[in-house]
Amino acid sequence: MLDNLPRGTICIEDIEMGMTRHLRKTVTDADIELFAQISTDRNPVHLDDDYARDTIFQGRIAHGMLTAGLISAVIGEQLPGHGTVYMGQSLKFLGPVRPGDMVYAEVKVIDIDISKRRVKLDCHCEVDGKKVLVGEAMVLAPSRKFD
Repeated sequence: MLDNLPRGTICIEDIEMGMTRHLRKTVTDADIELFAQISTDRNPVHLDDDYARDTIFQGRIAHGMLTAGLISAVIGEQLPGHGTVYMGQSLKFLGPVRPGDMVYAEVKVIDIDISKRRVKLDCHCEVDGKKVLVGEAMVLAPSRKFD
């Protein structure tokens, strides 16, 4: 039994349709550089001002997967929270995230299968009220009945 669930973890037995959680984060130059180091994706559109100015983005942008990582943070920390296992994620990138942008990341419960502990989440990220990423996630939620 999961007697010591971290505060904020929502077990499958307590998840409801339409439940949402979100976070806000300003993406910094340091975030982009660290993501480049960790991922080994050193595409100059992310790191080189001169190069990026001559692209369709007309300036540097954050890695798309850095933005997607904010969805992972909402899922892993809030809904369902600690103990959640990612099963799948679809993503569609709609616009760039630039250094200094405040990203709003939100997940919303759109389907629940209690017997399999599966939760489908609608996911999106916005900058200045405009969606820059949309997708769906399937996760295995923690349960009070299983360890």
